[in-house]
Amino acid sequence: QVRLVESGGGLVQAGGSLRLSCAVSQLPVRHTSMAWFRQNPGKEREFAARLSVGISTYYSESVKGRFTISRDNAKNALYLEMNSLKPADTAVYYCAASRIGLSSERAAAYDFWGQGTQVTVSS
Repeated sequence: QVRLVESGGGLVQAGGSLRLSCAVSQLPVRHTSMAWFRQNPGKEREFAARLSVGISTYYSESVKGRFTISRDNAKNALYLEMNSLKPADTAVYYCAASRIGLSSERAAAYDFWGQGTQVTVSS
């Protein structure tokens, strides 16, 4: 059974940094496309960053230049390095994986999701 488990969230001041991790089991990260999304209560899940099988990356305009998505094939994990954090970045962050390696900014394109990790940025 494929399982994704996020960690690394927390409370940070504006301008600070956090590194989110997503441990993946039963699905080799080097063989699939993965992404980070975020969501606030009452709002739709929002795309943040994606990483294709071929290691190409794509970011939303709101995080471009501040966030970096990466993976570690040996650890079978996905990461999101977040710098220059803003209060607007406050959300629950989710990692997602595609069963067939489809890389997209749409949440519906992903088959597997973690439980989420809370990121709170104070002003």
